[in-house]
Amino acid sequence: MGLVELLLLAVSLAMDAFAVSICGSMALSPDSRTAGALRFGIWFGAFQFLMPVIGYFSAISFIDYITAYDHWLAFILLGYLGVNMIRESKEACDIKKSYTTKEMAVLAVATSIDALAVGISLAFLNTNIWLASTLIGFVTFAIASFGGIAGFRLGAAVGKNANITGGLVLIGIGVKIVLEHTGLL
Repeated sequence: MGLVELLLLAVSLAMDAFAVSICGSMALSPDSRTAGALRFGIWFGAFQFLMPVIGYFSAISFIDYITAYDHWLAFILLGYLGVNMIRESKEACDIKKSYTTKEMAVLAVATSIDALAVGISLAFLNTNIWLASTLIGFVTFAIASFGGIAGFRLGAAVGKNANITGGLVLIGIGVKIVLEHTGLL
């Protein structure tokens, strides 16, 4: 796989992280804008780097299991986070200083499951996994950080409904993943 194909792959894999960064940062307080955006970029970039490596080196033993259930796992994780965001919107304070480590880890795993499957594919294509994963990680870092800044700006416009909107979008992303993987979309 050439550099152009790897770059296109990296951008494609970063789109879920971009969408989740937008949604997640919509509810952040103004004083955490830059830190929040960078935090999304770092978490998502790191996991998008790590997951293809894991997939690559475990390709033979887990290929049937991963490809059969990866979309359901992403759907469950994103749905869970979306429902929690909607539930939190009823609380008195809609503004968050930041997300917990657990919340960030779950978001990062949910948005990088496809990267795990890509790592498996890269093993069968004899692709340089270190080059591919590094490119995927850096591209995701940049795109997710940009999404975090964009989401903060959108959050100011959306106001109190930021958590509800973000939660619905996360659920929508999960549904889209399932529909794509089951051939219904």
